Amino acid sequence: MQALISVSDKTGVVELARELAALGVKLLSTGGTAKLLAGAGLAVTEVAEHTGFPEMLDGRVKTLHPTIHGGLLARRDSAEHMAAIAAHGIATIDILVVNLYPFEATVAKAGCTLADAIENIDIGGPAMVRSAAKNWNDVAVLTDASQYAGVVAELKASGQVAQATRFALAVAAFDRIAQYDGAISDYLSSLAGPSNGVPERREFPAQANGRFVKLQDLRYGENPHQRAAFYRDLAPAPGSLVTAKQLQGKELSYNNIADADAAWECVKSFAAPACVIVKHANPCGVAVAESAAAAYAKAFKTDPTSAFGGIIAFNGEVDRACAEHVAKQFVEVLIAPSYSAEALAVFAAKANTRVLQIDLPAFGAGRNAHDFKRVGSGLLIQTADNHDIGASDLKVVTTRKPTPAQTQDLLFAWTVARFVKSNAIVFCADGMTLGVGAGQMSRIDSAKIASIKAEAAQLSLAGSAVASDAFFPFRDGLDVVIDAGASCVIQPGGSMRDDQVIAAANERGIAMVFTGVRHFRH
Repeated sequence: MQALISVSDKTGVVELARELAALGVKLLSTGGTAKLLAGAGLAVTEVAEHTGFPEMLDGRVKTLHPTIHGGLLARRDSAEHMAAIAAHGIATIDILVVNLYPFEATVAKAGCTLADAIENIDIGGPAMVRSAAKNWNDVAVLTDASQYAGVVAELKASGQVAQATRFALAVAAFDRIAQYDGAISDYLSSLAGPSNGVPERREFPAQANGRFVKLQDLRYGENPHQRAAFYRDLAPAPGSLVTAKQLQGKELSYNNIADADAAWECVKSFAAPACVIVKHANPCGVAVAESAAAAYAKAFKTDPTSAFGGIIAFNGEVDRACAEHVAKQFVEVLIAPSYSAEALAVFAAKANTRVLQIDLPAFGAGRNAHDFKRVGSGLLIQTADNHDIGASDLKVVTTRKPTPAQTQDLLFAWTVARFVKSNAIVFCADGMTLGVGAGQMSRIDSAKIASIKAEAAQLSLAGSAVASDAFFPFRDGLDVVIDAGASCVIQPGGSMRDDQVIAAANERGIAMVFTGVRHFRH
């Protein structure tokens, strides 16, 4: 049995080679890998000696040789193949261990030049991997250090790598090549043109290559007649939903995952202890307070009816006091960075409740850089709506100026509105939502629904702050929220009738600020 080892990332490779050598496997290797193995006292034959042809062109050509690819591609069950390689003195290669030049890591570095990127495009490695993976019935191809231990264990147990394992390794190998080629395509097609230095890169490449790894199949999609699966990015951002650890509960559904993401992304936007309750992709209750329990109590008050069967997210530890409050309600999914042992004991009595733990990232981290939306035979891609504002970003456009307390409520309302489906109207006061109107064709209807929600929850809107995700095109929508009790309003501005709306606000004696930023969410 013969193994060819040629790796860029040398993690665990010496240990692997020792195990193979101890099993009587002959070792072939290239360049730096061969020197490393020889330095570890292992008997290794360099590829140049094996092929009888020296490395050339600064190492660009070393394994692209019939002796290598003939040894990988020859079918052991084909007499013709075996006779052909025997006639040319080619020995079979039974195990291939290859990982590729670090192209992705290279282009991710600040200051990467086009020349640096090009030099880190591996040619011989992918060619060998494809050859070995194509001939998986006879060759085991290892493309990641995580595969080493399993293969060694099988060789020790039976003297061979099982057929099922070889097939799985081949699939993983082709996946890796697809990822690698996709990364090269993404990078090169994002360039405005060739460059002698750091090239200019377009925001959106000429070709978009989706590279995702399946986490799990789902029972069904948005509706029972639809099939679905859950995928993650190849390199997920810390603190994103796909990094969640499920501590208990039933399997997550398609809708659970979508709503959980909405809740988690919203709650991450607050520095103070916060709770977000989401139902059908919209926040139905959001609050900040001195503790998780207090934040939950305030958030739940906004819309107790909609909170039934909702998704609840916290941005801090859930303790026993909080858990006992939450456990009184039917909850589909609970999300937090951590839970006390006492809190988990409380939820253990509700075995169906899905409890997720996600490390809380630094503020502003763990967000998607781009959003995707499928349309008929096409894909819309945009930069994600990650725009945050502070008090200094607000433009006061009315005679009355908001008080410091009103400013805080306006910023709170604006943060919530970013996560509410358009048209969005959000009433808030004292760090909690009072009424949320979402997803209506008319902004007036959203305002009316938000008022109805507050009334149903027996919450007063007197003196409240209101956020509108887009401008008021006429004064009628503004009048609705003022009639309901709003004392101050935050909105983007930018309407042809801004002057009329500002005049209406002055007429009604409220404070209004413009953000200059719209938060449509369809």
